[in-house]
Amino acid sequence: MTDIEIQKVTLNDIDQLQKIGRQTFYETFSAGNSEENMTKYLDEGFSLEKLTTELSDNNAEFYFATLDNNVIGYLKLNFGQSQTELKDDKVLEIERIYVLKDFHGKSVGQILYDKAIHIARQKNADYVWLGVWEENPRAINFYKKNGFVEFDKHVFKLGNDEQTDIMMKLKLNN
Repeated sequence: MTDIEIQKVTLNDIDQLQKIGRQTFYETFSAGNSEENMTKYLDEGFSLEKLTTELSDNNAEFYFATLDNNVIGYLKLNFGQSQTELKDDKVLEIERIYVLKDFHGKSVGQILYDKAIHIARQKNADYVWLGVWEENPRAINFYKKNGFVEFDKHVFKLGNDEQTDIMMKLKLNN
């Protein structure tokens, strides 16, 4: 799929970001979670107010993966104090890489991942880290394949359900 383009998301793209965010999160996690918890998380995590705040944050960036002008996936990166945990100026957090189910296995996630690593290197990050749900073997294997190793765990709250995320990191050789 060589026609995939990566473009930075701006406030003008907020409706499309909300749509792709909700759809990919639902496709990825609805089978393993209650409808009530999914609805609560989608309403809060992808509200226009929350997305506006995130898009206005100078220490966070979103990127779309597009094919024929259709958004098929997206990436969210956090730097410095905007990271969900470590808040280290010398590291970068990949908070989200999500791809529509129809495009799984077509290298879209890898293209978004490669963009994240390129940005991390531009910013001279020492390493890249992320959290991945312990019950998402597809994502865990993807990151392991790309050289990530486990280093900790943290709690991710989905509605009223406290879930465990495996924290993984990749040291960059600058």
